[in-house]
Amino acid sequence: MEAGRWPGTQEEVMQVRSRIVGSLIVLGLLLLSTAAMCEDLPAAASAAQTNTVTAGDPLLQMLVAKGVINAQEAKSLVGTPAEQKAKLLELLRQKGILSASDYETLTTPSASAQVDANLVASTTPILPAMISQAPAPTEPPKPAPPAVIPAVAPVRVFPVDAPKTGGLNGIKVGPLTVAPYGFIKATIVHDSSAPDGDDFPFPGLFLNSGSILSTGPTKDPEVHVKARSTRFGLNLEWPDMSKNLTLTGKIEGDFEGNFSEVDNRDVSSIRSNQPQLRLAFVRLDYHASENTDIFFVGGQDWTLFGSGAMMNILETTFNGAFWGNTYTRSPQLRVGLLETLSKENNVKLEGQFGVMMPSTGQILKLGSLGLAGQIGEGERAGADSDRPEWEGRAALSFQLDKAKGVAPAQIAFAGFRSRRTSIVPNSSYTFSDYSSCGTSSNPLECSLESAFPNGFQASSKMWGGQIVAQLPTRWFTLVASAYKGGDLRFYFGGQINSFATDTFGLTAVSKEYATLDGGPLAAAGASVLGCTAALNVDGTCPSGSVAIAPQRPIRSFGGFLQLGLPLSRWFNADPKGHNAGWQLSFTVGKDQVVDRDLNNPNFTGNANVLSPLPLLMGKSAIVTLNYKFNNWCGFSFEQSIYATRIFDHANAYTIAGVASNEWQDHRTEFGPIFTF
Repeated sequence: MEAGRWPGTQEEVMQVRSRIVGSLIVLGLLLLSTAAMCEDLPAAASAAQTNTVTAGDPLLQMLVAKGVINAQEAKSLVGTPAEQKAKLLELLRQKGILSASDYETLTTPSASAQVDANLVASTTPILPAMISQAPAPTEPPKPAPPAVIPAVAPVRVFPVDAPKTGGLNGIKVGPLTVAPYGFIKATIVHDSSAPDGDDFPFPGLFLNSGSILSTGPTKDPEVHVKARSTRFGLNLEWPDMSKNLTLTGKIEGDFEGNFSEVDNRDVSSIRSNQPQLRLAFVRLDYHASENTDIFFVGGQDWTLFGSGAMMNILETTFNGAFWGNTYTRSPQLRVGLLETLSKENNVKLEGQFGVMMPSTGQILKLGSLGLAGQIGEGERAGADSDRPEWEGRAALSFQLDKAKGVAPAQIAFAGFRSRRTSIVPNSSYTFSDYSSCGTSSNPLECSLESAFPNGFQASSKMWGGQIVAQLPTRWFTLVASAYKGGDLRFYFGGQINSFATDTFGLTAVSKEYATLDGGPLAAAGASVLGCTAALNVDGTCPSGSVAIAPQRPIRSFGGFLQLGLPLSRWFNADPKGHNAGWQLSFTVGKDQVVDRDLNNPNFTGNANVLSPLPLLMGKSAIVTLNYKFNNWCGFSFEQSIYATRIFDHANAYTIAGVASNEWQDHRTEFGPIFTF
């Protein structure tokens, strides 16, 4: 039972009450037996003729006050101490407070009392002898240091085991148990080429520079010192409503978001990062049986698709985004089932299904879209589809290596399906009067708009599939992730591409109409109309042949492979010493667009203005060395290469004045991490 916490269930209350009653009984018998020891036999014989203990005895008054016996029963307990003890034991046995075995233990004389037949057994002090033989109370044992150095544990955002009631070791705040956690990370970073000016590696589309594919006269190297990767959170547990229900939650944030935009911070905005929400959800677990757990999650959590396996690297601001590490967090409601198939081999099968916020990310910084474009393209285009995003995941966990300190292995499959929609209002049209399209300044456009006088909308699918494997052993830990899908920008895949407008089969197309989700720029939504037949003599589109140009997701694929090596375990370092936390990992990743989509001549006008973006792939190679000084302090060094390649081997980049097909950033990062 947790210190300072009164048990919540009736069973626990009865157990505590029994302990209190038992303590009172032991105390009373001890006093009575001690009194018997202190009397000599003549005095005892004399006292046998009188009532030496009355109902006014403090012990009996306490038993009456506690409701163990009533006042009439207390008055009946008269006689010598031995007689009174015998009567009290018999009374407690009749009330059911003492079991038959308890009664026999307290009334049977010890072996030493039976040696001399001249001794009166009823006056032999049994209980004091039992108490004198009991071990003296000791302080609670301190947590033992680790017997072995743990293997490299893979990063998992979904727990392998279901939470249990009382499993959170935290602080009591009213009815809640709260456990703060987080880390403070401060690193110094050198990038050999960072034209965007970010303190994290961004794909080779230089949106903050004058030219989107040029670094200027140098490679634009930069040095950054940052602390905004600092993270904080609270794990929560509510009181159990029943022994089969567990209610937990989490709130987590960091400082990776926007800079402050206020007068007193404008000058110093570079160091004034705003806290932003990462996670906020509650989880309800119903333990249907010893091996079956059914759970529900509601709030903002990691997505089932993309987040099943994560790179374990020092750079967590973009965390390998667009270089093979797909992941994201999203508002959602999901349900799941966790079934234990074998306790001996720690085999568990988990299935989850959820509905997520339909979203398609917006990263474009060109023009003046800004926040309007982020919210419009990233949030509204998904919501305008009028349907949620469906996601599912199945995972099998098992103990691949039964050595101590090795986490379970896991193989998982995940997928999602969603849709985005662009809405073009008729206020985006050029013409409002279609009565004389043949004589207008643009008869084709006039006739196209007349087919949809109230405006129109165009949609594209979003979909994806992923397989991950996390295989920890005592010697190494191998993590692999592979994915494929369409419009994966929200999951940091597809080289920032989202969708493209397909004009195949159209004999003529309209201008690119501004959409409600994309802001004022015409190219924001890139929705167009087209004619499917030959034009009339007057240049208009024949009636009935006007069509909305379909929009297609830009497809991509990729993944990463990571090998973690527990160096300290290899060299049998002392688990209690300061050399027990050396780990080395090697990571390679790739995110690539399907070449056919890049070279499709019918794709025009997607949400990134370029259609599609000319980026073929992003490649990463990362070496990370971690040193854990103790449970609260560690140091990490990371050397990495992030590269972006242009499609069709075109030398479209200008790197330090030289044409190139590939841009690279050789990145070095080092710093301490303090956890709490």
